[in-house]
Amino acid sequence: MTNKNTPISAEIVNKALAESNLQNLSRASIREVVRLINKLEKASGQKFIRMEMGVPGLPPSKIGIDAEIAALQNGVASIYPDVEGIPELKNEASRFAKLFLNIDLPAQCIIPTVGSMQGGFAAFLMSCRRDATKDTTLFIDPGFPVQKQQHQVLGLKYESFDVFNYRGEKLKEKLELYLKTGRISTILYSNPNNPSWVCFTEDELKTIGELATKYDVIVIEDLAYFGMDFRTDYSLPGKTPFQPTVANYTDNFILLISSSKVFSYAGQRIGLLAISDKLFNHKFPDLKRFYSSDIFGYATIYGAVYALSSGTGHSVQYALAAMLKAVNDDSINFVEGVKEYGQRAKLMKKLFTENGFKIVYDKDIDKPLADGFYFTIYYPGFSSNELLNELLYYGISAIALDITGSEHKGGLRACVSQIQLSQIPILEERLKIFSQNHSSNN
Repeated sequence: MTNKNTPISAEIVNKALAESNLQNLSRASIREVVRLINKLEKASGQKFIRMEMGVPGLPPSKIGIDAEIAALQNGVASIYPDVEGIPELKNEASRFAKLFLNIDLPAQCIIPTVGSMQGGFAAFLMSCRRDATKDTTLFIDPGFPVQKQQHQVLGLKYESFDVFNYRGEKLKEKLELYLKTGRISTILYSNPNNPSWVCFTEDELKTIGELATKYDVIVIEDLAYFGMDFRTDYSLPGKTPFQPTVANYTDNFILLISSSKVFSYAGQRIGLLAISDKLFNHKFPDLKRFYSSDIFGYATIYGAVYALSSGTGHSVQYALAAMLKAVNDDSINFVEGVKEYGQRAKLMKKLFTENGFKIVYDKDIDKPLADGFYFTIYYPGFSSNELLNELLYYGISAIALDITGSEHKGGLRACVSQIQLSQIPILEERLKIFSQNHSSNN
């Protein structure tokens, strides 16, 4: 508890914390922190600098909205969608994979899901059940904490390691320590990474892919922030450079592709679960323990996805199909539309570091880190729980790196998406007060 003059009344913060039943903010889930900040904003009457949740902060694609409205007007709301997905979406998604990833993915191998969250859930149900001797997922951390929560809900085993000290040539040796045990069914990571924003190189992706083939492991690559490593332009359809992917180096892959960030279409909950052609058609006898078919793709659709939701919202499939078609036809540049996130990150990181904060994940091997959707911070002398608590008095929120699998126990994840450029001066003012009140820590 702070005893100094702060932008948010100590009495209000202390009361909200006491009523929250959150014993340790560094272990709180993202949604629990959201609930706490909502309460603090209401009680204080002041808007927080909200960095705790990756909510898109840009307008949704009008192309998607118009297509969805048209679909609703045509009556699709009264019709169950095919669980495999509408042909228009599957075909455009297949084109998108070729034009922006330079990989051949047949339309049948791409399944619309209720956001990447459901896509991941279905992928875990499949990848961890295909072989009774392989029952553990390996998370290359830091990562999205809810994916571990999904494993806990499903009763699935997982192990993890923080990749920061195992980049480049060190990655192979570290991975093999786990893969040699024979227990690992799945490798999971995001690229660009949530929360550190580091990006795997082609050599690292090749290492992951080749080891996945060697040890018969499925790689689930989370591409929620597709094309958002703004250091390289991945926005031109059918032209190099392409979005880096492990799919170039193994047939044992599943891709999670989201519409939430690149199209700012998070509210309608639609994503894509893309499975390699070889894996989709592969037979795994152990799948018959849970599903009627031992064919991986068929069981994914009619065993996992069907049981989870009986298909993805009908009208929103037309929205995503239209957005992908516009991108594929080069009618719109989807990367250009989200570059503002990089601009926000650059400004915000500068303010934090000028006021005594440090960047946790500050290098991409030997290169400067990209400015993007997330960055990571710490303040000398504070644990993550202490820092999260203290920042509340200054009207600033974030989440702890503790729940992401990071080894840096004093770090926080900061998301830039909800911070408008008009709020930058407010952030600067609050950070200056924080720095003045804690100058003895530096």
